[in-house]
Amino acid sequence: MTAQDITDEHRRDAQTLWDYHLLGHEPRNTEVAIVLGSYDLGAARHAAELYHQGRFSLIVFTGATNDYTIDVFPQGEAVAFRAAAIESGVPESATMIEDKATNSGANITLSRELLSQAGLVPTSVTLIAMPFMERRAFATCRAQWSEVEVVCASQPIAFADYLSFSADPRHVICDMVGDLQRIIEYPKYGYMIEQVVPEEVHAALKRLIVAGYDRVLPKS
Repeated sequence: MTAQDITDEHRRDAQTLWDYHLLGHEPRNTEVAIVLGSYDLGAARHAAELYHQGRFSLIVFTGATNDYTIDVFPQGEAVAFRAAAIESGVPESATMIEDKATNSGANITLSRELLSQAGLVPTSVTLIAMPFMERRAFATCRAQWSEVEVVCASQPIAFADYLSFSADPRHVICDMVGDLQRIIEYPKYGYMIEQVVPEEVHAALKRLIVAGYDRVLPKS
C-alpha cells in the first residue's frame, strides 16, 4: 500500500496520533544520547546532527532486530545505526553499541547497564527515536530510569512527508496505533509512566483500529 492508498479520514486520524506522539522538547545539552533502533535510519542521522551541534559527546546505539528489521539490518539495528552516524561524521570513539535489546524497555535498561559497566552514570540523556516513538520512549525511560533527566528528539519532518518517503506507509500508521495502545496499557505493568491521552486521540485510535491498522497492537 502506498501513501496515496490511505484515505483522507485515515490520514487525518493518523495525523492526530502523530501530533500526540511528538513531545516538542527543546534541544538542550545532555551527557549522553541513546538512539533507539528501528527500521528508520533518520534517528541515527539526527543524532549525528545533534552531536555536531555539541549537544552531547557520547552516543549509545541500542537495538537487536525483529521480524520487520531482520531483512533490512541483518547485522542488527544498533550496528546499522552506528554505521550511519559514522558516515555522517560522528567519530567511532564517541559511540557505544548495545545490541541485545528487542523492546523499548530493554533499550533503556540495557543501555543504562552498558554505561554503568563503563563507569558512566549520567544524570541527563537525550533519547532519539522515530518521531512517533518520542512519547513511548519518554514514558518508558521515566519508569525504568526515573532519576535521570530526559529530553527527547527525533528527525524534524512533517507527517505527510514521513509517510510519502516510507516504503510501507500503512505499517507506519500501524506502528503509531500500536505505540499508542502500549502507552495506554503498559503503565499498569510498570513498563511506562502514565500519560494523559486526550479524548480526540482516543477516538482517532479507535477509528484506525476498526479500519484495520491493528497488526502491531500489543498482545493481550
